Amino acid sequence: MAGVGGGNDFQWCFSQVKGAIDEDVAEADIISTVEFNYSGELLATGDKGGRVVIFQREQESKNRPHSRGEYNVYSTFQSHEPEFDYLKSLEIEEKINKIRWLPQQNAAHSLLSTNDKTIKLWKISQRDKRAEGYNLKDEDGRLRDPFRITSLRVPVLLPMDLMVEASPRRIFANAHTYHINSISVNSDHETYLSADDLRVNLWHLEITDRSFNIVDIKPANMEELTEVITAAECHPHQCNVFVYSSSKGTIRLCDMRAAALCDRQSKFFEEPEDPSSRSFFSEIISSISDVKFSHSGRYMMTRDYLSVKVWDLNMENRPVETYQVHEYLRSKLCSLYENDCIFDKFECCWNGSDSAIMTGSYNNFFRMFDRNTRRDITLEASRENSKPRAILKARKVSTGGKRKKDEISVDSLDFNKKILHTAWHPKENVIAVAATNNLYIFQDKIN
Repeated sequence: MAGVGGGNDFQWCFSQVKGAIDEDVAEADIISTVEFNYSGELLATGDKGGRVVIFQREQESKNRPHSRGEYNVYSTFQSHEPEFDYLKSLEIEEKINKIRWLPQQNAAHSLLSTNDKTIKLWKISQRDKRAEGYNLKDEDGRLRDPFRITSLRVPVLLPMDLMVEASPRRIFANAHTYHINSISVNSDHETYLSADDLRVNLWHLEITDRSFNIVDIKPANMEELTEVITAAECHPHQCNVFVYSSSKGTIRLCDMRAAALCDRQSKFFEEPEDPSSRSFFSEIISSISDVKFSHSGRYMMTRDYLSVKVWDLNMENRPVETYQVHEYLRSKLCSLYENDCIFDKFECCWNGSDSAIMTGSYNNFFRMFDRNTRRDITLEASRENSKPRAILKARKVSTGGKRKKDEISVDSLDFNKKILHTAWHPKENVIAVAATNNLYIFQDKIN
């Protein structure tokens, strides 16, 4: 695959935007997760209202053979409803925390979606034919009088308008006391992980009434609690290996072959802190909000508040690459703490060849880093520059007194506009970026 920009020119162009133009965004419409399926032909989003919207990539048209297909709505369904836990007197939000696709086994597609407590397995299937000419019932479905049936009819399949159905196949509930922050499908395609603040569970996709607790960091006395689990993911090729990250900035790699309860990690990844840079906010900004294995399985990437780090699984004492996402915010940590932005959980993603990475920032900015050339670029997802095929301009943030014409001052950044969720097509340079209730899709420049 080409580099970040589909070549050395680092250029991306706008493809399309899905969402409303309303300035007053309803809380339920805010996108909370974005995920491409294994082929990249489908793109799923979940929102705070419990809805899942699936977009399908249109085939290339004969009139414009060189243009790549846009993503259009394929299916929309209500995945989760608000619930109430009467034992704890707590409301359980319908917000979709994560969506994970399963590899396609037949004509239908399958995905897992989860809110804070309940994971659901959905089957998405389509019908474009219907059967007519039954022997025992009329076309409207009523049973015919057997004594009036005098001949044998052979049913025929007739074309009909395409109908996409989403049906819940299984519901995995009552296994998490705390809020689920991660689900990850294993490479054996039979099991998956789910993680909350203190535990990681292993499920079989066919069994809903029990799961195996493989990590439990809950102390006997909750007053002794010093860290929580923030994210967990299965290795892309080795079904016995998984990692989970913590609010202390550490990552533990575990091997399920070693013990039933993985309370002792196989590897422990942590970067020593520089004592000279320690401050009141050090522990908060070192908390890891996302961890992702590379497609090759050789590396993993972690996102903390200010940076993205790439780790070699064979080297535990420090990351092999560190990319500053918005270092200019270090001087703003006090005000970011007061408005709670310092607790925002940014996600990160790899491109299909592991040569580039992407993550979000504030002011609807998102950052891309080319691992080969060490070049980086800041781009903005906004309706102002969302003309079809328009080339995105690189944005720069100035921290000094004087700023150039195209730069934006760090004091002018809008912290209410934030890109927390991003996804990269597994095979092509197509990216999806969620900005509040809008889904932006970009692709690299077509030469």
